[in-house]
Amino acid sequence: MTPSIPKRFSEGWTQQNKWLTYYYLFFFFIRGLCYLLFIKSAKGILLIGKNVRISYPSHLQLGKDTIIEDGAEINCLSSQGIKVGDRVTIGKYALIRPSNLYGGPMGEGLVIGDHSNIGPYSYIGCSGKISIGKHVMMGPRVSIYAENHVFDNPDILMKHQGVEIKEVIIEDDCWIASNSIILAGVTIGKGSVVAAGSVVTENVAPYSVVAGVPAKWIKSRKAN
Repeated sequence: MTPSIPKRFSEGWTQQNKWLTYYYLFFFFIRGLCYLLFIKSAKGILLIGKNVRISYPSHLQLGKDTIIEDGAEINCLSSQGIKVGDRVTIGKYALIRPSNLYGGPMGEGLVIGDHSNIGPYSYIGCSGKISIGKHVMMGPRVSIYAENHVFDNPDILMKHQGVEIKEVIIEDDCWIASNSIILAGVTIGKGSVVAAGSVVTENVAPYSVVAGVPAKWIKSRKAN
């Protein structure tokens, strides 16, 4: 059962600090009310920080109690939309971009499961579909790309050779540590850990710990 707001404060929070937090969140709440007039659907409270930009909000579906922190940018224009589960947080200055604001191909979109987060300063390039499961933890400055540039022909400018779209899947209960990069076509299995600074180019088996550039299997979280 999800705890109520008062139960979110652990031991050590003074009453003064609690009230200051409510004061800060009041302004998040007011901004959220304004955006609720334009988004496709929302099941609960929407809290929005300062300088947040949500483009094409009619393509955005939200679950319960979404938090979008200061400076985040979400371009929702995509064939499958942006679908966010319950109690999801999108960190400060994170960028979610399925399509360009100035034209070009339309991307596929993003699904984020319940109780997951996008880390601060992260980049989610969901021109191909990106699916993030439930209870996924993401550190700061994580980058996920669901497309690659085609560069096979050296006689043609690379930017004229198009892109290759491949879905990225991050299954439930994964931890993607800070500064990690996940490339197109990768599936990260349930319960896996991607160490900080890793570049993931291949599928990761469930309950694995991977690290490095490119990321290599280190160990399993499951007992032998």
